Amino acid sequence: MIYTDIAIGSVIAAVLFDLFGIRTSLLTKSVFWTSYAIILPFQLITNWWLTSRNIVMYNPEAIIGRRLAGAPIEDLLFGFSLILAIQGMWVYWGRKGIARKK
Repeated sequence: MIYTDIAIGSVIAAVLFDLFGIRTSLLTKSVFWTSYAIILPFQLITNWWLTSRNIVMYNPEAIIGRRLAGAPIEDLLFGFSLILAIQGMWVYWGRKGIARKK
C-alpha cells in the first residue's frame, strides 16, 4: 500500500467516524470549516519547515508527486483526517460530560 492509498483511507475513516461512529456531523457545520481554515496555514508552514530541512523525506514512488509548501498533497489529507477526528472526539466527550468529571 502506498502513502497515497493510506492518506485517502484515513480521510474515509475520519468521515465515517464523524458521521456514523461518534455522530457529531462536524462536516456539516460551518464552525468545523472555519477552524480548519485557521489550522491549515499552520499545517502548511510546519510541512514546509520539516521538508525543506530534510527532517521528513518521502519516497517519490509512494506519493502522487504534487507538493504544496514542500510536502506531498497527501499530507493535507492526513492533516484533515486528524483534525476532523480530534475535533469530533472533543465534541463527543464534551457532550458526554467527560471533561467535567473529576
